[in-house]
Amino acid sequence: MNTQYSAYETNFQGEKAIWLKHGDLEAAVLPELGGNLILFRDTNKGYQFLREPKADEMEHFKANPGIYGIPILFPPNRFEDGKFPWEGKIYQLPINEEANNNHLHGYMHTLPWDVVHFSSNSYESKVVLSQTVREGHLYKKYFPFEFTITLTYTLSEAGLQQQVNVKNDGKERMPNLVAFHTAINAPFVPDSVAADYRVKLTIGERIELDNRTLPTGHILPLSTDEELMKGEGVNPYFDGLDNHYTSRPQNGRNMMELNDIRTGDKLIYDVGTSYKYWMIWNNGACGEFFCPEPQMNLVNAPNIQGRDAEEIGLISIKPGESWEETSRLYYIQG
Repeated sequence: MNTQYSAYETNFQGEKAIWLKHGDLEAAVLPELGGNLILFRDTNKGYQFLREPKADEMEHFKANPGIYGIPILFPPNRFEDGKFPWEGKIYQLPINEEANNNHLHGYMHTLPWDVVHFSSNSYESKVVLSQTVREGHLYKKYFPFEFTITLTYTLSEAGLQQQVNVKNDGKERMPNLVAFHTAINAPFVPDSVAADYRVKLTIGERIELDNRTLPTGHILPLSTDEELMKGEGVNPYFDGLDNHYTSRPQNGRNMMELNDIRTGDKLIYDVGTSYKYWMIWNNGACGEFFCPEPQMNLVNAPNIQGRDAEEIGLISIKPGESWEETSRLYYIQG
């Protein structure tokens, strides 16, 4: 496939994949492995913007699907003792983080997704994936709701656009908590090193987490490096990070900006303002990748008393209604 634009089904490391191409840009999504947008590249420059598993890392990816590509988390992050209180009822999620007795990240990023459509034209290449929750679906064991999640990825001159839509197909209000555990390569330029990178994020306040990685209700002062991260930028590996922040849009935008100061190339992750929080994780300052995770809700939001639901991102969708948000990942050449 050498055309300037295309959308087609083939494979990635032996797994079914839908590939999108537009000019020098390419992307691929794995519908049967969590609907994960597993790669985003500039083929002319050899840039790889996302952490993608190599052939010998596929088993690690399948065991740890949350730390490659752009996996969807629904509901995101941790829930104390697996409890999810909602409108007078308490739903019990499985304990899958046994060390802390929490439920972690849901299962949407591990399930097979349906491919609704893929197509291309001279303007864009697109793939649409969906997850329909009805009787017999894994999620019906935990939530009594019927809903459809649709993920649309579009590749064009404007970069990689992600559109996520959650539609309530049932007869009662449902909770809607979404995040993406986006794994960004730093370095993404082949001849650069980790020290060449500076990251800026629209963070606000840092939320204190306890030894179970749950909010304590307190706010921590930002360190000098964290102030740089929300200002002129700092190396993404200045410390081992597994931190939770409020988002504070700047100039109307909620975003991450990653600069390669050697080449001048700049990667932008422009997320919507529905994501009122960030998690930032860098795998112990590994020097290879980090995860700026846009998240709608405060960690453990359903179990937090006395806070305004809108403020902590405890969002609901009425029967028949939808929630939708759009993000974009693109780069500016230095």
